[in-house]
Amino acid sequence: MAQIFDLSSVKFVKRVIVGQKEPSANYSEEEVEKQLGLLNRCLNENPKGHIIACEKNFILLNVGEHQVVQQFIIYHVAFDKKPLWLS
Repeated sequence: MAQIFDLSSVKFVKRVIVGQKEPSANYSEEEVEKQLGLLNRCLNENPKGHIIACEKNFILLNVGEHQVVQQFIIYHVAFDKKPLWLS
């Protein structure tokens, strides 16, 4: 039987950013894979984390005559205790 997650037992919250937060920095597919790998590790390895919130942010950029919207998401992953592999 699955155990019910209780917010009162949260002792540690990790913010995991997926996407390019700063428009001036170079951003590659390897960085995306690294960010998604961290998120998957937080949700699948012991102690397992739970997503308790998502922040959806965007930046408007002017590229020549065009406006471009750049988005990134910040996941708040809660744990009962801080994982040793995050130290």
